[in-house]
Amino acid sequence: MGDVILDARGARAWLELLAGTLSEHAGELTALDAAIGDADHGSNMDRGFKAVRQKALNQDGADPAAIFKQTGMALISTVGGAGGPLYGTFFLRMAQAAPGKEQLTVEDLRDMLKAGLEGVVQRGKASPGEKTMVDALGPAVEALDAAIAAGKGGEEALQEAADAAERGARATIPMVARKGRASYLGERSAGHQDPGATSSALLVRTLAQSVG
Repeated sequence: MGDVILDARGARAWLELLAGTLSEHAGELTALDAAIGDADHGSNMDRGFKAVRQKALNQDGADPAAIFKQTGMALISTVGGAGGPLYGTFFLRMAQAAPGKEQLTVEDLRDMLKAGLEGVVQRGKASPGEKTMVDALGPAVEALDAAIAAGKGGEEALQEAADAAERGARATIPMVARKGRASYLGERSAGHQDPGATSSALLVRTLAQSVG
């Protein structure tokens, strides 16, 4: 196993950074959602992570998995639309993948992100290419796995995962939505970047910025 790259303090720092980043990008995410959805993804995610700050990030002594579990529960209880259950499931599954570990290696994070992705796939019944957050998270997990297999360090591996997530989000622009509200538009959903994939790319990028 590799070196430790994230502990409870780091997990809280990541989620604080993610909360701030989602707040900064709330208008952009809502504009993306206005084109193909309910025009509320940015405001929903901002509200959800304000709740995460209140309920999960002000507690001392919790291990990373406990923080992620609290995060998932806060999101499920406060975020409307599809985003709350999907992001909530993502963090709950992350928590289940490494319970009780005080310190996480890049391999642990890879396993947790993979478990989170699997949870989103099961909850949303989404496959790659259907213009969802899976199209950002899937490439991120694949890139992280490949970087670890190539012997790259945690920071470099997660940077590559973040790059892959951003490419995946951009790749949703020409896709026709098959899931969620956007699917009602059919072919008219093409030409717009998926808001869920965009927020997922921000999730992976802020994680990459937080490790070390």
